[in-house]
Amino acid sequence: MGSSRLPGKVLMDVGGVPAIERVVRRLALCRRIHDVVLATTTSAADDALDAWARSRGLAVYRGSEDDVLDRVVRAQRSMRSDIAVEVTGDCTLLDPEVIDLGVDTFFANTCDVVTNARVPSWPQGADVQVFRLDDLAHVAATVDDPAVREHVSLYFYENPDRYRIIHLLAPASLQAPEQRLQLDYPEDLRFIREVYRRLEPEYGDRFGVREILELLRRNADIARLNASCIEKAVR
Repeated sequence: MGSSRLPGKVLMDVGGVPAIERVVRRLALCRRIHDVVLATTTSAADDALDAWARSRGLAVYRGSEDDVLDRVVRAQRSMRSDIAVEVTGDCTLLDPEVIDLGVDTFFANTCDVVTNARVPSWPQGADVQVFRLDDLAHVAATVDDPAVREHVSLYFYENPDRYRIIHLLAPASLQAPEQRLQLDYPEDLRFIREVYRRLEPEYGDRFGVREILELLRRNADIARLNASCIEKAVR
């Protein structure tokens, strides 16, 4: 709830429900996700988020506001996870098929990490990151870099000599790395609301990257709604 660019964004209305509800509904459509845990903070500002999650029967772990890495590790341990799939709560347009592709790819290969979030090809916010909890816990126990503590999986990507990483690239028809699908700015909120307004009547929550890009190709005015927004650098 304490976003610096758009405070309270995860509970803002998107088509009649909180933005975070859109994330959870989409994760529920994934074939390869066994369960979901919300890793939020002990800040009083997140009491409302906690209350929403519990009213929905969603597992919640509350931890450090500053040490996101520790919070995520503890949240996954509370679920007795072996394999973690990391998504952020502002990805209200994540694609269940992309999530499943990431998990399937992880289990079909000898690797430590599967991600589509580092080599630009997919739209921003259609992210999936898959890794073993043991590997993440080791990073949490041994690395004090503030950037690593804030950006959960950063250490994997900055140390490719230590981890076998598979980068998922979008097929040519779905490549749109400049297109934002996540919620960080008021302009993003207007964009996301408009996408749901146009696509939800036909698909419910069952539309993904393909349907979104087809909509934007037909309606360039929608794409322009958040075209000026810039992603914040990790370092």
